[in-house]
Amino acid sequence: MNDIFRGELRTQAQYLLSGYQTDAPIFFASARHTMLAQGHYSSVAPAQSLEALNHAVLAAIKQAKATGHPDPMVVGAIPFDGQNPACLSIPRSVLRAGPLPKSLAQLNPQAVPCTIKSLPEPQTYADGVAKAVEHLKNKDLDKVVLARALDLTAAQAIDIPKLLLTLAQRNAHGYTFAVNLSASPEPRILIGASPELLLRKQGKLVFSNPLAGSAARSSDPVEDRQRGEALLQSAKDLHEHKVVVEAVAAGLRPFCSTLNVPARPVLLHTETMWHLSTEISGELIDEATTSLTLAAALHPTPAVCGYPNVAARELIAQIEPFDRGFYTGMVGWCDAKGDGEWIITIRCAEIAGNTLRLFAGAGIVAASLPASELAETSAKFRTMLNGMGLVHAGEV
Repeated sequence: MNDIFRGELRTQAQYLLSGYQTDAPIFFASARHTMLAQGHYSSVAPAQSLEALNHAVLAAIKQAKATGHPDPMVVGAIPFDGQNPACLSIPRSVLRAGPLPKSLAQLNPQAVPCTIKSLPEPQTYADGVAKAVEHLKNKDLDKVVLARALDLTAAQAIDIPKLLLTLAQRNAHGYTFAVNLSASPEPRILIGASPELLLRKQGKLVFSNPLAGSAARSSDPVEDRQRGEALLQSAKDLHEHKVVVEAVAAGLRPFCSTLNVPARPVLLHTETMWHLSTEISGELIDEATTSLTLAAALHPTPAVCGYPNVAARELIAQIEPFDRGFYTGMVGWCDAKGDGEWIITIRCAEIAGNTLRLFAGAGIVAASLPASELAETSAKFRTMLNGMGLVHAGEV
């Protein structure tokens, strides 16, 4: 691809970002491409399991083809609990472009006066981590992920397109998204800047990029690098990461003729966090296997739930005082060929009018310290808080 054509694609990508409005079914940007869906052609029928949802997606695409849609694609969001309703639809059209420029025109977000309520309160969250550690020490679990939420109420409606632009500016290497969760004129938007690819399928090739093990970054370059190097050497974080990688590899192996799983993770960074990262790649036995089939085989990974899955879910239900909804679910797309891309819905918020709920979680293992896990969730909240101009909003 020559430089002129590459530049044109990036200009087109910026146009898609600037053209986003909240009635769009989805805006989705990665380091590989940008897409903006427009209009509503049909909805995917409700389903009570991920397996049933995959059948419903295939049926919706088949029906759209039969009624004249030239290129049907399913887009949207799937919740943490696969038995709960997903928000998937076939748009009338999808505009595509290359990746967003790494240097977008910078906005300086003005502080939005908000009231903030923690769910649960920070000390209650730390107590929940201590309770989970006791379970882990008793060998009931290898890992569990515990989340917190922040409920924000602003004096006026939140400017969602502006927030999306700010998130894209700060997330050049990750996945920036906005999904319309509402069929009514009043939008309810799932918006975020996730660093984590659950599954990408292109022809016979499949990729996954599990992240587990995190550390907050520092504004001091020397200290920042030391934190990253310490994360690479942390026995606690390496164990947490290994649990996730092994589970993802086990989920993909039955579908693959070859699977490459690196022996050790590498460092990946966002604006606020260091992460341990492993890039898994493979070749499918059957090219007809859809991206959603593969994603469903992995969801939810130990990176957002825990291991073993059933025991982790039970403990999450006991400790977390809210329904996760689409947080730690997946956002993405699947086309008529089965190709697609699904990311894990983290570093995200749900917005309706002047209210916004933020989410952040931390992976708990037997060596976890409650104060450290509380600090990790606070650091993860800053991705969205910074984007809203709430940098000095106080401790969260």
